[in-house]
Amino acid sequence: MAPTSETLTAERILEATEEVLRRHGPAKATVVDVARALGVSHGSVYRHFRTKAALREAVTKRWLDRTAQALAGIAADEDRDPGTRLHDWLAALFEAKRRKAGDDPELFATYTVLTGENGEAVAGHIADLTGQLAGIVEAGVTAGAFTAPDPAAAARAVFQATARFHDPCHAREWQQPGAREDCAAVIALVLRGLRA
Repeated sequence: MAPTSETLTAERILEATEEVLRRHGPAKATVVDVARALGVSHGSVYRHFRTKAALREAVTKRWLDRTAQALAGIAADEDRDPGTRLHDWLAALFEAKRRKAGDDPELFATYTVLTGENGEAVAGHIADLTGQLAGIVEAGVTAGAFTAPDPAAAARAVFQATARFHDPCHAREWQQPGAREDCAAVIALVLRGLRA
């Protein structure tokens, strides 16, 4: 039985949109394709997302939020000292991005296009990640482990210094031999620079 508009949720639409994007790519995927995959009219999809652009932005945000949510647990883990937390957070960010690019390259390429279209979602994602980093740096300053007069500025600098290991424009490099070792070396350098 086809779903009715009463049982249709934004989350179900986003799941279907992701699958449609995986199959057709961002250039060919349409709202009609999403509606067809759900067994509803395209008007039902538009009740939840007013435009195709809004739907694409929501699916982009959902994709980016998965990474941020996984990292939030590390950032908030007060059982780890701040140095370990920062190391683990940066390493986890690299591995998450590396997995996304390597495990499903077509979908990763699709999301690279979508993130290019949705600057607001990307800006929110970066703000979330640098906020998590700022919390870790601030905890390190409070504990006397790090020296950083402005933890927020230090967090932005750390994020920018490690961009090679999380910015999608470097995705091809992530699968190269030695990429993990290079990431570990940069993380160690960042930690040495922050230590009190």
